[in-house]
Amino acid sequence: MATVQADIAEIAAIHEVADRELEVKKKYPDLETSSDSEVDDQTDAHHGIEFPTEEERLTLRRVSDKIPWPAYLIAIVELAERFSYYGTSVLLTNFIQQSLPPGSHTGAGGPNGQSGALGQGLQTTNGLTTFYQFWAYVTPILGGYIADTYWGRYNTICFAIAVAFIGHIVLIAASVPGVIEHSNNSLGCLVIGMLVTGLGTGLFKANISTLIAEQYKRDKLFVVTTKDGERVIVDPVYTVSRMYMYFYLFINLGSLIGRLSMTYSEKYVGFYLAFTLPTVIFLICPIVMWAGRNNYNRTPPTGSIVATVFRLLKFAAKGRWTANPIQLYKNFRADDFWENAKPSKQKPGQRPSWMTFDDHWVDEVRRGIKACSVFIGLSYGQTSNITSQAATMSLHGAPNDVLSNLDPLALIIFIPIFDLIIYPFLARRGIRFTALKKITAGFITGAAAMVWAAVVQHYIYKTSPCGKFANAVDCDAVSPLNVWIQSGSYILIAFSEIFASITGLEYAFTKAPKNMRSLVMALFLLTNAFGAALLEAFLPLLDDPLVVWNFGSLAIISAVGGVLFWFSVRKLDEQEDVLNNLVEGRLVAKDSTTTMTTKEDSVQEMA
Repeated sequence: MATVQADIAEIAAIHEVADRELEVKKKYPDLETSSDSEVDDQTDAHHGIEFPTEEERLTLRRVSDKIPWPAYLIAIVELAERFSYYGTSVLLTNFIQQSLPPGSHTGAGGPNGQSGALGQGLQTTNGLTTFYQFWAYVTPILGGYIADTYWGRYNTICFAIAVAFIGHIVLIAASVPGVIEHSNNSLGCLVIGMLVTGLGTGLFKANISTLIAEQYKRDKLFVVTTKDGERVIVDPVYTVSRMYMYFYLFINLGSLIGRLSMTYSEKYVGFYLAFTLPTVIFLICPIVMWAGRNNYNRTPPTGSIVATVFRLLKFAAKGRWTANPIQLYKNFRADDFWENAKPSKQKPGQRPSWMTFDDHWVDEVRRGIKACSVFIGLSYGQTSNITSQAATMSLHGAPNDVLSNLDPLALIIFIPIFDLIIYPFLARRGIRFTALKKITAGFITGAAAMVWAAVVQHYIYKTSPCGKFANAVDCDAVSPLNVWIQSGSYILIAFSEIFASITGLEYAFTKAPKNMRSLVMALFLLTNAFGAALLEAFLPLLDDPLVVWNFGSLAIISAVGGVLFWFSVRKLDEQEDVLNNLVEGRLVAKDSTTTMTTKEDSVQEMA
């Protein structure tokens, strides 16, 4: 009987939302619900296709659909942006840490010299580069909020491109002859440029990875027959996963070309050219965004959605606060935390006026918040430290930062191998390598990368003429160890990214409510900022003779973190299929800022 009453209450709640929505449409005809703008596209996308039966869902092989061509345009934009970002970032370690070569006005080190500019040392270098990473992963929160609430993803990306371009111009100014010789002026200009480009990068990152996945409009399973006569299920989740695999390949193609070309530009010409070339390539971004403006699938903003989410969280947490941290954790993890906040659970006449959504939308918010907690990037942030490590080894004519290109090169090689061979092989063997299992594997391979770096550092100390002070600014001699010994660290980091970073993007997108995708993606990216902030705590270990402990400590933390992560998400992993097939919720919200009154305000006025 109680179950029947609950079902009746839920149905009534859904009808109440629909009725309020209808009233708002009559009163404010220029406003739409968050789902209205997608209904026509959704209907067209699923027109004439065959949906699987329950038996077919359980037995037929699942495949990916074709990737829509506008997604490739967006991937080109990302390639150009990543070329400029990584082409610039790879210069920062040498620019900040190493001193200007004697008699140089450009910072170029030449075939056998070390390029440099500011001579600030290892700790300052890693402090600034780690802050840059932290800043670039905090600012997506602003980009996600602006896109979901006011401007939409396309307009926010265009604004981000303009901001980042200004930042690149400032970085060029920091490196030109006449400025680079004055370290204080150059450093100040560099920091301003890092802040501005970091802001543009953050506004861009929260939205570009969401925009590309939204180019695929289908969200339901359907059946097709292959040329061989086999009936298979086309799974939208598989399609999005594959889109992100190749999106990440484009990222690393841009990264590889940018890093490789800029390290040689820095070494043989100077930093002014190395900062200018990424800026020129960056101009591809606005051109391609404008050229495809009429072909992109663009989701409109939904107004004050964030305020509604916070009200929902506050409502769900009512009566659960306590000074006991253990009990507080249990209260917030309780099974009824979200259930009691659903509209159908509210007594007639006591439902808050802001609760203009149905039960399904609460489930979507719950799923999206869980998605934000699935990954913390840590080991990946150590690539700048490994670059510094290379400066203490025998380079044999190669720039010390050229080895970092093994990471994107390994990704370009192994992404298709994982997509076409390894993952299908596991699937045919009945091994479900789910998203959360992949992310756990990412922690472990990241830990292995740090173990490799720690062992290399140990032997650098053992063989360097400067002993355990190999990173000292006044140490001109290097270890006889060949710099290519570092290769293992970069390849393992690449594996960690395939398992964790790509899967994290997919997980954040597929688990977020449609009207919160940019914000949830930004919250996912924010976990990388937490990893960067944690790295700041290890700065005291970045001074000789403690660098071995830096890598070793991070290896232990990554390994232990991976184990703890898996135990914390096991139940979530078991719910993967259920979470992927939630019914889409409905929320009354406006789609633009063209009017002062939001739908939420409208409902409050009517209540």
